[in-house]
Amino acid sequence: MLFVFPGVLGAVAVAETGTRTAGSSSSSALGWMRIADSSGVQLSSYLFATDRGGVLNPGNTVISSILGLEFAGWKIIVTTAIWLIGYALSFRWLDMFSSALTGLAHSLTGQIATPIMLVTAAAIGSFFVAWFVARGFYAKATTQVVTMVAVAVLGPLFLAEPLADVLSSHGLLIQGRDLGISVAAGLDGNDSADPSGMVATMQNTLADNLARRPLQVWNFGHVIDDKPACRAAWSAGISAGSEGRVTSGLRTCGDSLAGEAIANPSYEQVGTGLLLLILGTVLLAFAAILAIKVIKAALDTIYHGLMSIFGFAAGGFIYGPTQTFLVRNMVDSVIAAARMTAFTVFLGVYVLLLGDLFRLAGDQVMAVFVVGGIVEIIAIFQLKRLSRSLDRGNEWLANRFALTIQGNTGARGSSGGSALGMGAVGAKQSLPGASVLAGLAAVSTVNSSPATEWLLGGTRSPLRPFARAERTSQMAQWALWSRPGFGGSDGHYAQSYMNRMMFGNAARRAARAAGGVDTVRGAAAALQGMEDVGGKVSDAWGALTAAGFTDETVMFNGIRSWAIVDANSDDWTLADKHLGHVVAAVQRAQHSSLRLVQGEGASEEAAADLATLQAAAFRYRRANPGGVTLDGGAATGPQRRFVDDYMDTPTQAKIKQLQKLSNGDLTVATGMLANIDQADAGRMMQWIGNEHAKRVLEHVDTVLTDPADGELLRNARRVIVAATDTDQWAAGASRTPWNSLAPPGINNSALPGWNSALREVAILLS
Repeated sequence: MLFVFPGVLGAVAVAETGTRTAGSSSSSALGWMRIADSSGVQLSSYLFATDRGGVLNPGNTVISSILGLEFAGWKIIVTTAIWLIGYALSFRWLDMFSSALTGLAHSLTGQIATPIMLVTAAAIGSFFVAWFVARGFYAKATTQVVTMVAVAVLGPLFLAEPLADVLSSHGLLIQGRDLGISVAAGLDGNDSADPSGMVATMQNTLADNLARRPLQVWNFGHVIDDKPACRAAWSAGISAGSEGRVTSGLRTCGDSLAGEAIANPSYEQVGTGLLLLILGTVLLAFAAILAIKVIKAALDTIYHGLMSIFGFAAGGFIYGPTQTFLVRNMVDSVIAAARMTAFTVFLGVYVLLLGDLFRLAGDQVMAVFVVGGIVEIIAIFQLKRLSRSLDRGNEWLANRFALTIQGNTGARGSSGGSALGMGAVGAKQSLPGASVLAGLAAVSTVNSSPATEWLLGGTRSPLRPFARAERTSQMAQWALWSRPGFGGSDGHYAQSYMNRMMFGNAARRAARAAGGVDTVRGAAAALQGMEDVGGKVSDAWGALTAAGFTDETVMFNGIRSWAIVDANSDDWTLADKHLGHVVAAVQRAQHSSLRLVQGEGASEEAAADLATLQAAAFRYRRANPGGVTLDGGAATGPQRRFVDDYMDTPTQAKIKQLQKLSNGDLTVATGMLANIDQADAGRMMQWIGNEHAKRVLEHVDTVLTDPADGELLRNARRVIVAATDTDQWAAGASRTPWNSLAPPGINNSALPGWNSALREVAILLS
C-alpha cells in the first residue's frame, strides 16, 4: 500500500488504486506560480512516492510521516525561490504599478512645474549669479549661468514624460536587464541568446537542477532521467498526479532500484531530505538575494526619477544643496540601473553555471549541493563587498559632478572636498563599518539622554543590563535615606555605628593605661575597656583594630582567652559574678601554663590567659573598691580584730555568725562580736568582701611580675579560693566538684620545667 506527499502542506492522497487527480487542492496551492521543468512538468505537481506502512508496519508509518514533513518544507522553499528569480528577471512586477507610477509622475509634475515656480526659482538662481559677479567670482558665475541654462533646456524634455526613460519598453531598466542577461549568456557560451527567452530557460534550468533531479535522487537514490523511458514515465506520472502511474511506469522502464526505494522507506531518505532542505536553501538564498537586489535597484531608479522632478521644476536653478540634490538623483538613477545590470549578470551567470555543474555531475547531485552550499555562503559575503563598492562609487561620482557645478574643483584638487548638500555621506561610505559606529553612537546618545530617563519613568540608561533592577534598588534606598533625620553626619544611620567609635576609643585608652597597643597585657585591658562600655566578644576584633592593634597573633589569642573565660564564668554559681570571672580566669591560666610545661601549649596562649586573669582581678577589685571605716576610724578595735582574725583564719562559723548579726540576730553577739550592733556587722561584712578583692588583685599583679615563679600563682590561687569560700559560706551554697575552685597543692615551682617553660611567657608580659 503506497502513498504520496504532494503539495505545500504535505497533504496525503492515498487510494487503493494508487491514483490522484492533478487538479487537487494540494497541487494547485503552488500552481499559480506556473514553474515547470524542461520536460514541461509543473513543480506544483511534484510528489514523493513511498510506502506509508500501517498497523502491521508501524516503522514505515513513522518514517513516511517524517518524509512528508520534510518534502512539504522543501517543496515550498524551492518553488518559491525559483519563481522569485524568474519573476524578478522577467520584470512582470513592473507592469503591476507602471501605470500608477506614470500617472503619479504626471500629477506631481502638474502640481510643481508651474510657470510661477520656474520664474521664482530662476530669480533666486540669478541672485547667486549677481552675488558671484559682485564678489569677483566670475568662474562660478559663469558655471551657474551654464547650469541654469542646461536645466532650463533639459527640464521641459524630462518633465514632459518624467519616467519614460525608466518605465518604457526601451528604458534604462529593460535595457539593463537585457544587457545583463546577454552578458551572462555570452559568458556561458551562448552568443545569440534572446533575453526574453533566456528568463524562461533559466527557470527551467533551475527547476531541473534544484527540484527535479534532487527529488529523484532523494526518492529513488539516483537520477532516473538518464533513461529516456524512465524519464518519460516519471514525467507522465507526475503530470497526471498519480503515484500509481509513477510506480508502474518505473517498473515498466526496468528501474528495479527505484521500485525498491518506493516500497522500503528508510532513515537514509530522512537524512537526505534534511540535507537537501538545508543546502537547497543555501543555494537558492544566494540567487534569491540577487533577485531581490535586482528589484531594489530597479525601484531605486524609479525613486530617483521621481525625485528629479523637484530638481528640474525648481531646485536645479538654485545654487548649492538644491542643485546637488538634482545631480545626486540623476547620478543615482543611472548608477541604480547599472547596479541592476551588474546584479542581473551575477544572477544569470550563477543560474547558468549551476546548470552546467549539475549536468556534468550526473547522479552526484549531493556533491554539488554540499560544495555549492559552501561556495555560496562565501559568495554572499563577497556580494556585500560589491554592493558597498558600488555605493562608494555612486557617492564619489555624484560629489564630483556637484563640485564641478559649484566651481570648486580647482581649489580642492581632483579627489578631495565635499560639495554643498553632500554632507558626510561620502565620508561614511569610505570607512568600513562607519555606519555601524554611527548607529551605535546614536543608540548610546539616546540611551544616556535625560529625556529618555524622563520618558521611561526615571530608568537611567535603560539599555544597560539590570537597569530597571538598579532603579528599583535606588528607589528603595532613596525612600529610606530621605526620611527626616536618617541621613547626614549625625543622622540615625551614622548613630547606628557610633558605638564602634566608642568601643575603639575605650579599648585604646585601656590599652595605653596597661601595657600599650600590640602588647599582651594591653590587649586584655583593651577588651576589658571595650566591655565596660557595652561591647561584646563579637565586637572585639573591630574594637582592637580601631584602637590601633595590628599584631593579629596578639589580637587573636587575647580575644580567644577572653571569650573562653566569659563563657566559663557562667558555670561558677557564686553570688559575686565578678569573682566568678576571676575564678574562670585563674582556672584557664593554670591550665594553659601546665600545658605549656608539658610541651603541648603555646607561650602566646599562656601569656594571654595570664593577662586576662589580671583584667578580671582588676574588674573584681573595681566592683569592690573598699572605703569602709571600722571602729570609728581607730587603728585598732573589736571590729578590726574580728575581720583581721577572719581574713587570717577564715571559717564558715565566723562568717555565718557575722552574717546573722548583720541580719538582726543579736543573740550571736558574743565572743569577739560582743558589743557590736547590726549596722557595724553589715559594715564588717562589706569590708571582708572588699579585702578579698584587694588581696586577689595584689597577688595576681605579683604573678605577672614573674610568671616563671610558680609559687606566685599558687599564692594567688590561695587568696582566690578564700574569696570563693567566703562567697559560698555566706550564700549557703554547698560545694560540688564543679562549682568550687580547688585549693593549691604542691609548689608549682617544684614541677620539672616550670621555670624554663614560663620564662618566654614572662618576656611576653613584660
